[in-house]
Amino acid sequence: MIVGVGIDVVDVARFGASLERTPALAERLFTPAERALPLNSLAARFAAKEALAKALGAPVGLAWHDAEVHRGDGRRPEFVLRGTVAAQVQALGITSVHVSLSHDAGIASAVVVAEREEPR
Repeated sequence: MIVGVGIDVVDVARFGASLERTPALAERLFTPAERALPLNSLAARFAAKEALAKALGAPVGLAWHDAEVHRGDGRRPEFVLRGTVAAQVQALGITSVHVSLSHDAGIASAVVVAEREEPR
């Protein structure tokens, strides 16, 4: 059963300008592993974190570092959830979080679907 869906889009150039204008922003938003990625990938990961928050009902108090996006074994993006985000996922009974990322023509986007297993 789908618990929530979130989508977000980010203008890559505008996001890059924000990171340049406020150098501490990258450290606040991204884990060290994420910060090593190119701008397009950072923008897509920011969109993914925003989309995840929307899929979870946009609760107050989620920490940016508690949702890390990385490539899974199949090279598809996936979340590593911890702390505040993992607690919200558990509270909602969510058993799977799916994420899709894209970036093209100066726009980065992400879609997140949060699911929980239906009782049998």
